[in-house]
Amino acid sequence: MEFVDSHVHLADPAFDADRDAVIERARSAGASALVCIGESLDAARRCRAIAERFPGLCYHTAGVHPHDAADFDPARDLDAIRAEVARGAVAIGECGLDYHYDHSPRERQRAAFAHQLALAAELRRPVVVHTREAEDDTRAMVEEAGRGGVVGVLHCYTGSVTLAEVALAVGWSVSFSGIVTFRRWDADDVVRVVPDDRLLVESDAPYLAPVPHRGKRNEPAWVSLTTARVAAVRGVEAVDLGAGTAGNARRFFGLA
Repeated sequence: MEFVDSHVHLADPAFDADRDAVIERARSAGASALVCIGESLDAARRCRAIAERFPGLCYHTAGVHPHDAADFDPARDLDAIRAEVARGAVAIGECGLDYHYDHSPRERQRAAFAHQLALAAELRRPVVVHTREAEDDTRAMVEEAGRGGVVGVLHCYTGSVTLAEVALAVGWSVSFSGIVTFRRWDADDVVRVVPDDRLLVESDAPYLAPVPHRGKRNEPAWVSLTTARVAAVRGVEAVDLGAGTAGNARRFFGLA
């Protein structure tokens, strides 16, 4: 089964002991590309180094996560993200809003998110968005950005059908992780509502390992399990969904 892991934190210290082996296992499992998420500027630089070591397989992004929005400095951080894009970053992010943990004040989260959406418009790069328990503000900001030509993905989606439909209406994509395999998952309707050409899959590794590996360190090879579950919900063959979502990811991120 071919697949693209559209969201993996390969720079995370959880992979320090065996990162190359993890990447090779993903390749052997069918991964044709791994998008290494720079959720901080330091992570973005480390992701770039990984992408340079695995050209044609690994790609990187650059952004500032909502957890770190309290320290976001537009003058410093936007230039740093621009520099990463100039050096090959394929998207802005992971950025967005997280009102579950509230590690940063909400007004600072909204400001950091708005700056990164504006940068995505300026640089004509897609944006990778984290949203948790912030549907009203996410909906408003995604609608405004989408009307301005910004294209994005709601990653590791666990939100409502309504928010997904708002994002889809302005041309965005939706990505699902191993959460769809969990016993408590009860939102198959949102898996079905995403059009074939706007659907992505991801690991979000080292987090959220799918069943039967739940509780272990996640890795991108297991996206095949998420793909199989999404395919079952949508009533299609897993190999076809894998190939389709791989093509979607390549178009979305502009991969070679």
